[in-house]
Amino acid sequence: MYIRLLLNLLLGYVRIEVEGYYVERFINICTNKKILIWNLKREKGVKLYLNIGINDFKRLSSIAKKTKCKIKILKKRGIPFFLSRYKKRKIFAIFLIIILCFIYVSSKYVWNIEVRVEDNLQVENIIEDLENLGLKKGTLKSKVNTEEIINELRLKRDDISWIGIDMEGTNVKVDIVKADKSPEIIDNKEYCDIVAKKSGVITKITAQNGTAMFKVGDTVQEGDVLIAGYMEGKYTDRRYVHSLGEVEAKVSYEKTKEIRFNQDEYKETGKKENKFEINFNSKKIKLYKNLSKFELYKTESKEINLKIFKNLYLPISITKITNKEQVKEPKTYTLSEAINLGVDDLSSQIESKIEDKNSIVNKNVKTEESETSVIVTVIYETIENIGENKKI
Repeated sequence: MYIRLLLNLLLGYVRIEVEGYYVERFINICTNKKILIWNLKREKGVKLYLNIGINDFKRLSSIAKKTKCKIKILKKRGIPFFLSRYKKRKIFAIFLIIILCFIYVSSKYVWNIEVRVEDNLQVENIIEDLENLGLKKGTLKSKVNTEEIINELRLKRDDISWIGIDMEGTNVKVDIVKADKSPEIIDNKEYCDIVAKKSGVITKITAQNGTAMFKVGDTVQEGDVLIAGYMEGKYTDRRYVHSLGEVEAKVSYEKTKEIRFNQDEYKETGKKENKFEINFNSKKIKLYKNLSKFELYKTESKEINLKIFKNLYLPISITKITNKEQVKEPKTYTLSEAINLGVDDLSSQIESKIEDKNSIVNKNVKTEESETSVIVTVIYETIENIGENKKI
């Protein structure tokens, strides 16, 4: 809707007065016909004041006739009315030349970067890396070396298997195929240990090649050598080998959280206010007052980059800021409700770190109650293969 508002500002709009006994029906018909009106005010029940675009204003005569309302133009606003006053002067030609020059100069720069990852996966900090390599909004297209950026990114990041960069108009499309991370492969001829990638209590250790440094029941820490890459015989000296074997351990995951019995919850009332910003390159022009009419609210924002054609973006964007009113309501939890709340939250956090859910063998919950809160501790136990090769 805010793009239509901007277009009406550019194409022109009028402030009108609508008078009659059926003004409500007048508004309903306008809404049904998708006629955009704004800054609507009502006076004495039979008068309305509103803004409407020039093109939509031409459609009002039939609606006014149907609802027996009178329409009166109060003000005319927008670029067409401004230019009409000076169409016989040089300012019109100058204004047109400025616009054309602005579009021509803008077309020499990058104003939008579109990152597309295969299967809609996430690639962290990719925008920051592109900017550090010189690809960012406001950069001259002639200074962007796409081949060099591609090579630098592939050398720097091991989570990208392929990247392509295409420049179309003022838009840059960055296509990425994410790489699957795989463990380091060590040649069988190289000497290596098997070390612990996690802490735990050993439940199984089998050394096919090398020397086991722990036994079942021992506690090991991350980084400990589990199967050393050497062997010693009774009558031979120590000789180094490529360790082979399997080590399983019971691994514990523990998280704690305090849940208060009395808390404040924030709920939306359904009321909201919209504000707009015009962004010119990195500078912002606020079209609103800083203070909100709401005492408590949640803010959401959405930015729309303006473009003339499919890939000809301009250094201008509009940000719609929506403040949603909230009210604070006290909430009291019983002991069981507070415990369940904590267990659900902590369980979700722990399970997000466990790759194989079938490895879970036990789950314990501990609680410590006080007058005002309960401390919930959730402990998961898994049986995992914790060994990984590391070069000596």
